[in-house]
Amino acid sequence: MAIEVITFGCRLNTAESEVMKQKAAEAGLTDAVLVNTCAVTGEAVRQARQAIRRARRDNPGARIVVTGCAAQTDPAAFAAMAEVDLVVGNADKTDAAAYRALPDFGVSAEEKTRVNDIMSVRETALHLVDGFEGRARAFVQVQNGCDHRCTFCIIPFGRGNSRSVPMGDVVGQIRRLVENGYAEVVLTGVDLTSYGADLPGRPPLGRLARTVLREIPDLKRLRISSIDSIEADDDLMRAIAEEERLMPHMHLSLQHGDDLILKRMKRRHLSADAIRFCEEARRLRPDMVFGADVIAGFPTETEAMFAGSLAIVDACGLTHLHVFPYSPRPGTPAARMPQVDKTVVKERAARLREKGDAALARHFAAETGRHRLVLVEKAGLGRTEQFTLTEIDRGAPGEIVPAVVTGHTARALTARAA
Repeated sequence: MAIEVITFGCRLNTAESEVMKQKAAEAGLTDAVLVNTCAVTGEAVRQARQAIRRARRDNPGARIVVTGCAAQTDPAAFAAMAEVDLVVGNADKTDAAAYRALPDFGVSAEEKTRVNDIMSVRETALHLVDGFEGRARAFVQVQNGCDHRCTFCIIPFGRGNSRSVPMGDVVGQIRRLVENGYAEVVLTGVDLTSYGADLPGRPPLGRLARTVLREIPDLKRLRISSIDSIEADDDLMRAIAEEERLMPHMHLSLQHGDDLILKRMKRRHLSADAIRFCEEARRLRPDMVFGADVIAGFPTETEAMFAGSLAIVDACGLTHLHVFPYSPRPGTPAARMPQVDKTVVKERAARLREKGDAALARHFAAETGRHRLVLVEKAGLGRTEQFTLTEIDRGAPGEIVPAVVTGHTARALTARAA
């Protein structure tokens, strides 16, 4: 066995997992399982613990290293697991030194733990990865951490404060990835639209995107991951309007559709702000589609408040919905608010998913007959410019195939190479 990486959570974790694997190999680590955890929900933490136990059963002689946001925020809980050999903090997981001289089997939980104060980290280094194993697109981390303190969110305590990678470094890495054959690059971060606030001249995310596209004309597709629409800068709006290689899909950190709940979440936008952004982006780019994160059952949420979240799916014209049933994260203000009954939370999450399924079905129906460019991810499966999953009759992984959408299944479009 070489090195296996099990990844939970966001696209940033996906990018970092690739770096982790590379750095662990540089450190000479073999016969190991690296578990990159997520702390967004209690369910994500439960799944990580389950995966660790399964990894030990399947690989009794392997070293198991646990890292990521859940390990950063609660290292003692993972160090206490008999299956775990080492717990590494988020700040060190992409450093080869973290994987050298692992502790011996059977040491104490304290000796297993190498987790520093994430709030003391002031810089984000750009980790150079020239390729992503088994992936048609590459993820480039341009920002890490978050300066905001939403009342439900534990992530700032797992990632630290916001910090950005200089534009020149970003351009350099993307150029190398394009030279190695990648047609699509995704810019990732924890709070991506805060990019640049800590850099000289405070270059915003939109300027970064436009610079990448200008300096790397051979890059076929640039994609931006989750954004906070209230922070969309003028350069980003111009990029949406003018840059065809910027893909017409954005995932919004929306969270809710009721203004009072948004205030209790300590979000920076109101529902009208999100609707206005979607309308303006679509005016600039008519083929733009939106996904969104939405939390069901936030503390104090009434049925009328929940109806606001259902309504905003239509008001924003959302296509891809990512629903989170609220789960209290210890140490956050929302965990001390009056909680909604768990059965109600589950039922509301199910209704939101049904709403999302209906919105996706409408998107599928509207796509039928259209000409799209499908980036093939693996044999028979790819993504359109709008990030819509598509079953396609031919094309090699990494190839962008002109296609005609012929219909859809319950989960994907079907297309014929043109």
